[in-house]
Amino acid sequence: VLATFIGICKVKDDNIVQQMQQDQAKSVDAWAWYQAKKTRLQFAEATADSLELQSLSAPVNLKPAFEKKIAKYKGQADKQSKELDEIQAKAKGYDDDYDKWNLHDDQFDLSDALLAIAISLFAVTSLTQKRWLFGLALVPTFFGVLYGVAGLMGYAIHSNLAAKLLGT
Repeated sequence: VLATFIGICKVKDDNIVQQMQQDQAKSVDAWAWYQAKKTRLQFAEATADSLELQSLSAPVNLKPAFEKKIAKYKGQADKQSKELDEIQAKAKGYDDDYDKWNLHDDQFDLSDALLAIAISLFAVTSLTQKRWLFGLALVPTFFGVLYGVAGLMGYAIHSNLAAKLLGT
């Protein structure tokens, strides 16, 4: 029964891992796009500043051309600045989704580890016929099933201590 439960949890865990990978890839892409937009913003601002300085010493007949170019680059800077906030919000959203999925991934990892320990203890109990060993095996069984059900049902039950011990 425990092995079947582990199998069911494994399917759900694999789907969660796939979603985490997609969120992580989208986050990396969004942050890269954010950096590109930020570079474009800085370039447009620097170009507008440079043109403003050049226009100070330009002949009067060229000043309208300078003003037109300055306006163009200031417009580009404004556009990049507005888009920068949107992209940053999108990237943070992917990061938040990743963290949400990671909680459930940790639940399934803990469930898998605890139920593997429980199955091993039940096997030794079967060989030794020790009642105390059976009682001991029920402890990881209870917590393994608890974390597995929490992961399947989307409950936010989490052990930070276990996640830190078993994490990287």
